[in-house]
Amino acid sequence: MLLVGLTGGIGSGKSTVAAGLAERGAAVVDADAISREILEPGGPAYQPVVDRFGPGVVRADGTVDRPALAAAVFGDPDALADLNDLTHPVIGRVMGERMLQVASEGRIVVLDIPLLNIATKAQFQFGAVVVVDTPEDLAVARLVEQRGFTETDALARVAAQISREDRCRLADVVLDNHGDRIALEGEIDRVWAWLEERAART
Repeated sequence: MLLVGLTGGIGSGKSTVAAGLAERGAAVVDADAISREILEPGGPAYQPVVDRFGPGVVRADGTVDRPALAAAVFGDPDALADLNDLTHPVIGRVMGERMLQVASEGRIVVLDIPLLNIATKAQFQFGAVVVVDTPEDLAVARLVEQRGFTETDALARVAAQISREDRCRLADVVLDNHGDRIALEGEIDRVWAWLEERAART
């Protein structure tokens, strides 16, 4: 089995790439989906997060108001560190469990991780890391046009992440997503062929 870390900045198109790799035969474990699951009522991080951030991050139906939670930590390093301390270990544990569950589904298992860093890379002992790379101005435009961000918010979100250069330094292979969907499909084909070749050697 080849364990692959897939990452990319906000607005990079990483989720589209993950779906494309799944279509080509990869088994994909999605950290974003897991981060939502663990914050559902009764989930392992729900009560600790509500206790820390208070009723302002809870909707009337009892679910976590994710935009309110994001607003509570954005621009506040201490609050963000607290949220990460409460959620990241749980996400990592569940990802490990899911990874074992899907290992039999394919020779290539992709962990889709937005905040992949050197520590995460070491924790999961990836056989390969794929970085979806997009120019920052294009990422901002996508956030505004496709996800309804204001330009100010989009710029702030992009600026709050590790730099594009630092992210690409984590990569064994960089997938370029600055073009249209046809170009992206070609890039996914190229990276998939590279992963298959790498998997054949493991």
